[in-house]
Amino acid sequence: MSKLNRKQDALDYHSKGRPGKIEVIPTKPTHSQRDLTLAYSPGVAEPCLQIAENVDDVYKYTAKGNLVAVISNGTAVLGLGDIGPEAGKPVMEGKGLLFKIFADIDVFDLELNTKNVDEFVQIVKALEPTFGGINLEDIKAPECFEIERRLKEEMNIPVMHDDQHGTAIISSAALINACELQKKKLDKVKIVVNGAGAAAISCSRLYVSVGAKKENIVMLDRSGVIRKDRHNLDATKAEFATDRQISTLEEAIKDADVFIGLSTSDVLTADMLKTMAKNPIVFAMANPNPEVAYDVAVAARKDIIMATGRSDYPNQVNNVLGFPYIFRGAMDVRATTINEEMKIAAVKAIADMAKKPVPESVNLAYNIQNLKYGKDYIIPKPMDPRLITSVSPAVAKAAIESGVARKIITDWDAYADGLGRRLSKEDALLRTISSKAKSLPQRVLFAEADNYKILKAAQIVKDEGIATPILLGNKEAVRKIIIDNALDLDGVKIIDPAEEKEKIQQYAEFLYKKRQRRGINLPQAEKLVKDRNYFGSCMVEFGEADVLISGLTKDYATTVRPALQIIGTEQGISRVAGMYMMLTKKGPVFFGDTTINKNPTVEELVDITVLLDRSVRKFNVDPRIAILSYSNFGTVEGEVPEKTRLAVSLLHEKFPEITVDGEMQGNFAINPKLLKNNFPFSRLVGEPANTLVFPNLESGNIAYKLLQELGEAEAVGPILLGLNKAVHILQMDSSVREIVNMTTIAVVDAQSKQGS
Repeated sequence: MSKLNRKQDALDYHSKGRPGKIEVIPTKPTHSQRDLTLAYSPGVAEPCLQIAENVDDVYKYTAKGNLVAVISNGTAVLGLGDIGPEAGKPVMEGKGLLFKIFADIDVFDLELNTKNVDEFVQIVKALEPTFGGINLEDIKAPECFEIERRLKEEMNIPVMHDDQHGTAIISSAALINACELQKKKLDKVKIVVNGAGAAAISCSRLYVSVGAKKENIVMLDRSGVIRKDRHNLDATKAEFATDRQISTLEEAIKDADVFIGLSTSDVLTADMLKTMAKNPIVFAMANPNPEVAYDVAVAARKDIIMATGRSDYPNQVNNVLGFPYIFRGAMDVRATTINEEMKIAAVKAIADMAKKPVPESVNLAYNIQNLKYGKDYIIPKPMDPRLITSVSPAVAKAAIESGVARKIITDWDAYADGLGRRLSKEDALLRTISSKAKSLPQRVLFAEADNYKILKAAQIVKDEGIATPILLGNKEAVRKIIIDNALDLDGVKIIDPAEEKEKIQQYAEFLYKKRQRRGINLPQAEKLVKDRNYFGSCMVEFGEADVLISGLTKDYATTVRPALQIIGTEQGISRVAGMYMMLTKKGPVFFGDTTINKNPTVEELVDITVLLDRSVRKFNVDPRIAILSYSNFGTVEGEVPEKTRLAVSLLHEKFPEITVDGEMQGNFAINPKLLKNNFPFSRLVGEPANTLVFPNLESGNIAYKLLQELGEAEAVGPILLGLNKAVHILQMDSSVREIVNMTTIAVVDAQSKQGS
C-alpha cells in the first residue's frame, strides 16, 4: 500500500494547516475602505436594485452563474454506506475541489441532516436563488430517484445526481467504444448488470438510450437475478426484470457479451469469465476492489476488454470525466435542466475523444509513452485537458437544440477558447503564439528523428497545423520507431544525409569557402557536413527548410556551433544570446541571457538587452526590461552593480525607445508597489518588469531553474536569439511538450525573419 493510502497520511492531508480542502477567495479588490464600501454597504445596494427590477441580472452581478451546490445527506457515502452528513462532508469538499480544478466551477457543499424525502426536496428547492446548479451526491436508493425526479420537475436550474448519471455517462462512452473494438453491435449485445442501486439503474437506462435493447439486459441484486415473477418487486427494479428462468450470476453470465459490475468485490470468477461469449467486455466498477481482479480477468480471457473504477489499471471509469464539464456546459447556456439529450451528447463527445491523438501532457501524467485508442484505452484519461473544450460545448449545444437553454451561444470557437483560458491562464501566451504559428506553418527540420520524442512532437505539430515536419535520420530506424509506436507521420519526408552524396558535396564546398580562413579545409568540411547539425544548418541556409530543431541528445555548444559557422548572425548583430520564456501564474516573464554569454561586458549587456527587446516584441508583448543586480540604483558598490549601471546608461542614451531600467534587485523589478515606494523615479514604475536581463550566465541559469522547480513555472526554451535564420536548440532530454513548444516558437521566429 502506498503512503498516500495510509490512514494517517489521509488524516494529515485533510487536517494539517487550514482544516479541510477548500476556501472562499474574493474575486474583487478588498484592500481599501472604498473597496469595502463597494463590496458591501452602501455600494452593494445598486446591484440589489438592478436585480429587483430584473431577476435575470442575478447572473450579471453575482456568482450564481458559476456556483454549484454539492448536496448530500450522507446516506450512501462512497463505499462507506450511511455514515451521516458530517462524516460525508470530506467527500463533498473533495467534489467541490474537482469542480474547480477541472471546470473552474465554484462550489458550496451542503450536508443536510435529514433522511425525509419531502424535507430534503423542500430545503434544496428553497436554495434555487443562490445556485446555478445542483449536484446531488451520496444519497441512497431508492430515495435518490424520487429526490432527483421531484427537484428536476420543480426547479429551473440544472439538477443531477452524479452517482446515478456520472457513472452512466462515462460507462456508456466506454461501452460504445468497447463494442466497436470488439466488433459487436450495441443493439445485439447481451448485458449482465450486477447491482441494482442508483448507478446500476441509471447505467442501464442510458445504455438503452444509446442503443442497447432492454430485453437483452439481465440485472442482479443481492437476492440474485431480478425476475418478473419475484414478489414485492419495487418499481425501479421491475423496469429491468427478466422473464428468463435463471437465478444466479453464474447462470446469467453464460454466453453474455458484457458484464457491468456495480456491486461488490470478487463476485465474478475466472471460471465464469470463461463461459462468456467471444471477445467479452467486462466493466468491474466496484471500488476499491472490483468484482473481478484485473489480473485475474485478463489472464482468464486474452480477448477481453476490461475496465474498472481504479486509476492503476487501464480504462478507469471515473465520474470526473463527466460531471464538471456537463455542469459547465449546462450553466454556460443557463439550462433549466440536464436532459437526456445533454447526457447523450456528453457520452458521444467522450467516446469520440478517445479516438483522437492523445496530448503528450496526458502521456507524461500517466507515465505512458504513447497512449492510443485500443483495448487498453477506450475512454479519455481524467487529466486530459481537452475534456472541457470537447464535452462542455457538446452539452451546451444539446441544451440549445433541445430547447432548455435560456442563453444562446453563436460563436462556438470563441466559447471553446474561453473554456481553455479558464484552466490555464499561464498558458495564454503560448496559445497566442500557437495561433500565430498556425497562420503560416513553416518547414521544420528535426535533426534527431531517430528518437521517439522527436517523432511524437513532429506528429503533434503536423496534426495541429503548426509546421510541416522534415525528418533527418536513418530511414529504416526512423520508420521502425514510427511503426512500433503507431505514430501517424504518413507523407512526412525523411532524409538520410548518408544517402545525399550530391548535397554533401554542395554543402561541403559552401562550408569550405565560408570557413577556409578559419581553419577548415575541404576534406574537413566534407566530414563535418555529414553530421546532422551541419547538414541541417545547410538545408536551412540553402532555403530547403525554414527551421532547424536539434539538441535533444547533444550538449548545447556542440549543437549551436554548426549554426554559427554556416548561418551566422543577423545583419547588425555581433553576438547571439539565449532566452527562456517562463510561464508563471502571474503571466509570462522572459529571462536572458541564460545559455550563451558567461560573463558579459557592459557592451555585451547592451547587445543582449536589444536582442531581448526585439525578440519579446515578436510575441506581441511590450517588453518592460529590468537589468538585475544585487544592488538598487547605487545602494551597493561592486563590479556587477557598476557594469549593469553603465549598461543602463548606454541603453538610455542609444536606445531611448526601449523601456529599460536598472541596476535593481529582482524583487523590486517584479513588485511595482515596492519599486514605486522606494524608487519612484524608475522608468519601470507602474507595472512589473516582464523581461529580466541577468548580469552573468550563472545567475540567469540558477534563477530560471529555481523558478521552474520552486515556483512551478514552465520554462519554454532556450530560445536562440540573433541568428540570421531560425535555428533553435532544445534542452537535453526535453519532454515532448517542451519540443512542441520550442517548435511553435521557432515557427513564429521563422515567420518574423521572413517578414511575415
